[in-house]
Amino acid sequence: MSNLTPQELAQATFETMFANDHKAQEMGIKVTEIAPGYAKGEMTVTKSMLNGHGTTHGGSTFALADTIFAYACNTYNKVTVASGCDITYSGPSYEGDVLTAKARETILMGRSGIYDVTVTKQDGTVVALFRGRSRTISGEVI
Repeated sequence: MSNLTPQELAQATFETMFANDHKAQEMGIKVTEIAPGYAKGEMTVTKSMLNGHGTTHGGSTFALADTIFAYACNTYNKVTVASGCDITYSGPSYEGDVLTAKARETILMGRSGIYDVTVTKQDGTVVALFRGRSRTISGEVI
């Protein structure tokens, strides 16, 4: 893997992880951009993702943000997991809405990182802000 550019390594780690990410596949999450410390993806809200109020269940929005966070923090081919995270819901989304999540590395110090994820609807309205804290453990993704 040492002969790959940072971008090629990020792409290869994404491809390896996504092949085994059955939950993301089941939810229809598509990763549309990947780069070192960065990932972008989208998901269309389906009826099965709605809560009793007819809006997107917070768990579905969280799953999208958490998934994109995972791809961003694993772009260096070092197995990295969440050590904690939180989310703030700022507005509703509905069946048929396309949610886009963008995860950006805010800080990476040794084995610990902080990643901020913004989730928006197709009109650009922010529906959630997620902050994930990562911890690199042993092993490589590829």
